[in-house]
Amino acid sequence: MASGKNPEGRRRKFTYDEIVARDKTSLDIAWLKDKSLADLNNLPHPDALANDIIENLESAVASFKEIMETINGK
Repeated sequence: MASGKNPEGRRRKFTYDEIVARDKTSLDIAWLKDKSLADLNNLPHPDALANDIIENLESAVASFKEIMETINGK
């Protein structure tokens, strides 16, 4: 369930059906632009891109683990 603020400023949870009804389920990332990829003739090698993605995901997972450890008092 996603959450948002109701008119009183308190958080509330939305059901999946409520989110779908609001058509807020798509993830449009077309606005994200990597200026280093502007020259389509000089794109990084796919392995380099894949390694960057893996490093970013591993970093994100590590950050989430730290957050959970903090929340759980570990």
